[in-house]
Amino acid sequence: MVVAVTDRVGTDEAGKGPAMGPMVAAAVRAPPGALPDGVNDSKRLSAARRERLAERLREDDRTAVATVAVEPARIDDPETDMNSLTVAAHADALGEVLPSESESESGIEVILDGADVDPARFARRVGDAVRAEGADRSRVGMRAEHGADGAHPVVGAASVVAKVERDRRVAAIDAAHDRSVGSGYPSDPTTRAFLRAYVREHGELPPAARKSWSTCQDALATAEQSRLEEF
Repeated sequence: MVVAVTDRVGTDEAGKGPAMGPMVAAAVRAPPGALPDGVNDSKRLSAARRERLAERLREDDRTAVATVAVEPARIDDPETDMNSLTVAAHADALGEVLPSESESESGIEVILDGADVDPARFARRVGDAVRAEGADRSRVGMRAEHGADGAHPVVGAASVVAKVERDRRVAAIDAAHDRSVGSGYPSDPTTRAFLRAYVREHGELPPAARKSWSTCQDALATAEQSRLEEF
């Protein structure tokens, strides 16, 4: 039986590579025509534009929005890896917006931003994780594509929501330390300077740091070397 697709769902994540703060995955479900104009890959939009779009998506009763944060402690767990955590985060976000078996007879098309060198493998793993939750997903079509956040508005919407939520959480880290910690990415000099200064002052990494990341380990090593030289 051919099932008509009435809703589309997009997923994406923000913050997979930073040395600080969580990774955030988002899912957005919307019928055709419900997405606001201007939705695109979050990297192509200003922060103010992203925030306005995210607010409109959340306020529209026609759309369903979900975010899932993977905190640094979970990222640092030696029993897991970023690929598996990304799969789980996308699946958890999807679980929040996909209908239950009894909710709808309509078909749902899911498009994932391919967070794997092999997009088909990523879609397969996310699908397996969603089905493992026990709900009937037989009417869900799922695929992953590289660059889906720029090619499919519903994935762009998820990209925007994930980025806004990640930025909100980084702003909370700023507030906790009463200074900017930067973007959290290893290439950001503000982030690297913050980590070095924090370790010098406290002798350990801040709670929001991904302690297993080489950038964080470098901050510890630099502080230790400085202590040795002072001695």
